[in-house]
Amino acid sequence: MSSPRVTRAHSMPFGASVQPDGALRFRLWAPAHAEVGLEIDGAAPLPMQREEGGWHALQTRAARPGSRYRFVLPDGLRVPDPASRHQPEDVHGPSEVIDPAAHAWTDAGWRGRPWAEAVLYELHIGTFTPEGTFAAAIARLPYLAALGVTAIQIMPVADFPGGRNWGYDGVLPFAPDASYGRPEDLKALVQAAHGHGLMVMLDVVYNHFGPEGAYLHAVAPQAFTDRHKTPWGAALNFDGADAAPVRAYFIHNALYWIEEFHLDGLRLDAVHAIIDDSPKHLLEELAERVRAAVPDRPVHLVLENEENEARRLQRDARGQPPHYTAQWNDDAHHVLHVAATGERSGYYADYQGDTEALARALAEGFAFQGQMMPYRGHPRGEPSGSLQPTAFIAFLQNHDQIGNRAFGDRLCQIAPRAALRAVAAVALLLPQVPMLFMGEEWDAAQPFPFFCDFGPELADAVREGRRAEFARFPEFADPAMRERIPDPMAEPTFASAKLRWDDVAKPSHAEALGWHRAILAVRHAEIIPRLSGIRRGGTWRVLGEGAVEITWALHRGGKLHLAANLSATTLPEMPEAGRVIWREGAATGLGPWTVRWSIEESA
Repeated sequence: MSSPRVTRAHSMPFGASVQPDGALRFRLWAPAHAEVGLEIDGAAPLPMQREEGGWHALQTRAARPGSRYRFVLPDGLRVPDPASRHQPEDVHGPSEVIDPAAHAWTDAGWRGRPWAEAVLYELHIGTFTPEGTFAAAIARLPYLAALGVTAIQIMPVADFPGGRNWGYDGVLPFAPDASYGRPEDLKALVQAAHGHGLMVMLDVVYNHFGPEGAYLHAVAPQAFTDRHKTPWGAALNFDGADAAPVRAYFIHNALYWIEEFHLDGLRLDAVHAIIDDSPKHLLEELAERVRAAVPDRPVHLVLENEENEARRLQRDARGQPPHYTAQWNDDAHHVLHVAATGERSGYYADYQGDTEALARALAEGFAFQGQMMPYRGHPRGEPSGSLQPTAFIAFLQNHDQIGNRAFGDRLCQIAPRAALRAVAAVALLLPQVPMLFMGEEWDAAQPFPFFCDFGPELADAVREGRRAEFARFPEFADPAMRERIPDPMAEPTFASAKLRWDDVAKPSHAEALGWHRAILAVRHAEIIPRLSGIRRGGTWRVLGEGAVEITWALHRGGKLHLAANLSATTLPEMPEAGRVIWREGAATGLGPWTVRWSIEESA
């Protein structure tokens, strides 16, 4: 029996919306302007009515779904709708009226999946397939389900300038970038993923706008403040005068993705750069609004937060997150990366050779829980051992940790194979939620360098800025070496990142894929059913340099054990503890790059 078809639309107080009688209502917050015009399909602008609070509105039958429109400011500047649902001609072009009720959804029976079942797969739509579109990604969903993935984590799709971008330079957060397809193509991807049992999560950026095409500066300069600073310039005004519409803009964006696109969750980028001194931080209000709006299915809200604020990940008496479900655990990445590679440049120096940090990050989530971090020059983090391990997402690679390298090289290219498999065996069976970066499961050789497609006025600055960024590293002290760094603006740089799926059939890649399928099958069979019984972080002890033993208490008396020697030395024999569910490396004892997972059942 086929599922009933349903429609989904999020009601917004701004933008273009189809009314019950078929008319179109347009509404814009532009408090800096006494008057605003509305241009529809290139016709002469219609005057909008000014309302209290800096709003301008117009209801008209001159537009319909498919119409293209712009707002016209008093100085003649024609700007896209900051709440545009589609930009067919990119960020500098007109917005298109979209009727969300026109899409008939076929996933009415989807009720989501619990977070404990999450196995994440981060992907970039533009490089995941040769075509680089939402529609093309659908064909790969059966492969991901067979791999053992249960959720795809899509890098930002908010409309960005040009034809290629990581997504963190978006300027129209309600409009999926047209280079990937139309809004209904993204909806088709979501419902297809649900048909394969896959959750869909989206990366969103609420801390800044990109440097090109952010017309909100002209429309509503009150949306920004010079009282706070971010790495990307003026901060968004979340806590000053006129902050209410700014907060509403981003809260509605979160609701829009969850309700109108039926997403299962969001990953909020760099929330440490969302600066808000108001009594209720934007992060709290946003989470509360989302959870109140969707009470009938799990919605997973994930943070990237350099401050390691454990308080944002607390659970209630029922074990549920009132605010945020989990955080990307950079500390877990860093301790495993330095173990596998020996690298010690930049922030890696604070983890190199620190086996206690390795143990804390694996057992308790954060390696830095208030200790001084030399790279930053001040203490970092909060105690996290009381949190459930599923409050953390563990990974060996992601877009940042690959792409912020000069050449975008992957871990399989810089770590010995034995070390790579050992750290992967730790990350993928850890009680934290695991995440793979696209192609990691078959040791893809394609790099993931930084790429973008700005206009000529920014191109040189981006190109030179990228090279200057690496000038402080000893290996790039020679200008000739810096010249080898791929040009972010060049189309071949983008093309080099596209996965070559034909490689999967080659013997070495097929072996890697088989290994990942096997270990994820063990996770589904042995770890996931026990996660609800792991109520807090594990206890740990150091066995030797680079070697740790960690034990997590299971509900009703059982134990999950990890013994890991992430070094090239051999450790003394250790007694076996419980039933071994996975062994990597030496067949007995703790030889170099040996990992042993075991379960001790309750009596």
